[in-house]
Amino acid sequence: MSDSSLNPLPPARARVILLSGPSGSGKSSLAQRCGLPVLQLDDFYKDGDDPTLPRLPDGSGTDWDSPLSWHRADALAAIRVLTEFGRAQVPVYSIRANGRDGTHLLDLGGADAFVAEGIFAAELVAQCRAEGLLGDALCLRNRPLTTAWRRFRRDVREGRKSVPVLLRRGWRLMRAERSIVSRQTDLGAHPCDVPEAADRIRAVAALPSPQAVPAGR
Repeated sequence: MSDSSLNPLPPARARVILLSGPSGSGKSSLAQRCGLPVLQLDDFYKDGDDPTLPRLPDGSGTDWDSPLSWHRADALAAIRVLTEFGRAQVPVYSIRANGRDGTHLLDLGGADAFVAEGIFAAELVAQCRAEGLLGDALCLRNRPLTTAWRRFRRDVREGRKSVPVLLRRGWRLMRAERSIVSRQTDLGAHPCDVPEAADRIRAVAALPSPQAVPAGR
């Protein structure tokens, strides 16, 4: 009997495509159209009553655009489970409930790649790359005014906050957009528009899964 039959390779891993970009840049729309399973990283936000939530500099409320408002370790753990086993229980976040509202099973259905999208996705690039999980890391960028208009329309449609709050946040994010993209690029995400991102996602999805490295190698 050969050594390979005694110590078979673990199942092939799936790759994660980390899709970041400023709020309103088109991440969710692109993820929905790409045809791959999608992990919504915004579902890993902290509950609204979490005492560790960061505050805005002027003290007017929670800074939901800070990575400190997000459970980074939980999101990374979910990606690890999905790449290894192809399914994971993930949280469902409700803006109206201001916190998590249960969980659901995300099943990759045998897909060799999946998209993990959210404004903090770039925070996971280095670790996913180091662990051999990364298929690609992308940061969507547009003109700041275009992003601001898309974000405002979405937030009003979904009733996320009052219009005055949305206008104040929108103005702040529009002014900060270039620095947001720069930070995500520095973290390892490739800056691109939607058509280029779609091409890169298709390229990863067309590749065979990498083999997991056997223990002891």
